[in-house]
Amino acid sequence: MRFHKYHALGNDYIVLDPRDFPSWQPAPTVEQIRVVCHRNFGVGSDGILWGPLPSQQSEFGLRIFNPDGSEAEKSGNGLRIFSRFLFDQGLVKKTDFTVETPGGHVAVALKNNAQLISIAMGRVSFDSAKIPVNVTGAPREVLNEKIQILDREFTYCAATIGNPHCVIPLPAVTPELAHKYGPHLESHANFPRKTNVQFLHVLDRKNIRIEIWERGAGYTLASGSSSSASAAVAHRLGLVDRDVTVHMPGGQIGIGIGDGFSIMMTGTVNKVADGTMHPELFAVKV
Repeated sequence: MRFHKYHALGNDYIVLDPRDFPSWQPAPTVEQIRVVCHRNFGVGSDGILWGPLPSQQSEFGLRIFNPDGSEAEKSGNGLRIFSRFLFDQGLVKKTDFTVETPGGHVAVALKNNAQLISIAMGRVSFDSAKIPVNVTGAPREVLNEKIQILDREFTYCAATIGNPHCVIPLPAVTPELAHKYGPHLESHANFPRKTNVQFLHVLDRKNIRIEIWERGAGYTLASGSSSSASAAVAHRLGLVDRDVTVHMPGGQIGIGIGDGFSIMMTGTVNKVADGTMHPELFAVKV
């Protein structure tokens, strides 16, 4: 049972090729996902990339699973990792191709022998109906609204780039903030499909820093979709220019913001290992 492990700025994923798992069709179960991702009982990762899959509109299809077994619509780091996997396996013969996820189709550009990868992530929307966010009154852009979490009231903005995000601008951000408030924001009643959470500090017109709590995964060192949403929110608020470097505990991602808040994300990927999972791994339920 082969696996392929990569990380993108410390955000690590395991790629499982469905052709290697005929008995798992059409997808791994929640129990299988949880044990594979477990840091003690499994291989350990921030999620599973299940592909390549057939796609009618793109060249490759991909499904993305969180460590708790839930499915993510889109992942920027996951898409870069999957693109590097396709290159390493010789499944792509050109540097530009497309991938379909449940959160939409993206265009990929491989650079420097796939050491650097750009993803056209799609357009960010702040529309409450699209994200979705439960709001009182008519649907609207969710910008600078109040939310009470535990002992603190935050001002937040919401966005989607195929998956939901809650961005909280602050004068300073720390991992402790993400750990304390992230789980409660993720599951807040305002977000019917839960949400990814970013605590945002604007450094200057070209640089922001974020701390991340990912839906279904928890505290994360880096995230491509979080970088995209946070940069878009900062630009929508007039705080940054169109080209932004996003600083995270795991490293940096470049975000270019085009017309209509279209996002081009660029970052690195590192290969960790190819390996084989032993059947005994699945004797434990987690």
